[in-house]
Formats: sequence, C-alpha cells, structure tokens
Amino acid sequence: MAEPVPAAIGIGANLGDREAALSWAVQSLGHVEGVRVLKIAAAVETPAMVLPGSDETQPDFLNTVALVETTLDPLALLRVLQRMELAYGRPRLTGRERWAARVLDLDLLLYGDTVVAEEGLTVPHPGLAERWFVLKPLSEIAPDWVVPGLDQTVRELLAGVSCG
Repeated sequence: MAEPVPAAIGIGANLGDREAALSWAVQSLGHVEGVRVLKIAAAVETPAMVLPGSDETQPDFLNTVALVETTLDPLALLRVLQRMELAYGRPRLTGRERWAARVLDLDLLLYGDTVVAEEGLTVPHPGLAERWFVLKPLSEIAPDWVVPGLDQTVRELLAGVSCG
C-alpha cells in the first residue's frame, strides 16, 4: 500500500445552493477509498473571476479548501474529483464554456511536494499563486505548506495577492 500523501482540494460553487454543494463535496470526499479528510477551511465569498470567454455577470462564488491525506496518485485523485462533479450535476465543458458558472468546481491544488505537468493535469494548480479565494482558505489550514516549484509558503503567496 502506498504511503499517504497530503493534498489540497479547492471546492467552489456559484450556482444553486452553494453551501449545500460545498457540504456535499466534503462529505463525498470522506467516502472515497484512499482519501481521508483532515481539515476544512472556512468558506469565502468572492466575485466570479472574469476569464477569457467567461460570462462577466456570473453570481458570486463560495470557496473553501479541503486538506486531505490520500494513497491515490494525482491523476487518480483528479478523476475522482471529476466524477464527483458529474455526480453533482456539473458536466465537463471545453472551450469558452469551461469558464461558465457551475454548481460545483473541484480542483486539485497541491499534492505533497509533487510537481505534475502532463496533459489534463498540472500540479500545483496553475492559478494557485494568483488566486486569493484559494490562498485565503488554504492559508487557514496549511499556511506553512511550501508550494513546489514556487518555493514559497502558502502564507507568503497570500501576502502577495489582493482579495479583489
């Protein structure tokens, strides 16, 4: 059996009952074989990011981060997250539609001290260092985690971004 590895999972929603979506995701993670939920950060509410092709009028997001311990490899964990999104009613979209409002958004943010750069999976998450809505809750539960490839702690990265 593989040694457990800490991982950070971003959980967000901006459609429907956002609190229920976050709660469902946390509970569902707790039922995944090979995943143990260690901590959940307090949720933060922020405006939806305006990205190329996204709708500028999206509702606000509610975001949190779950700190887990897992024996799954990064790609297997990502696939679990994608199946959870589908089970909750979020289809996998591509192109411009991938930035649409969503009932649930799950992102693999960090996986131990591992850097992954392959088609379909980049760890640390590529937007991690610029996203207050991820760094703020992550800093609550893992402030001293050194982000691989950036060689800064979550706390240090948070100090360098604004919440707007």
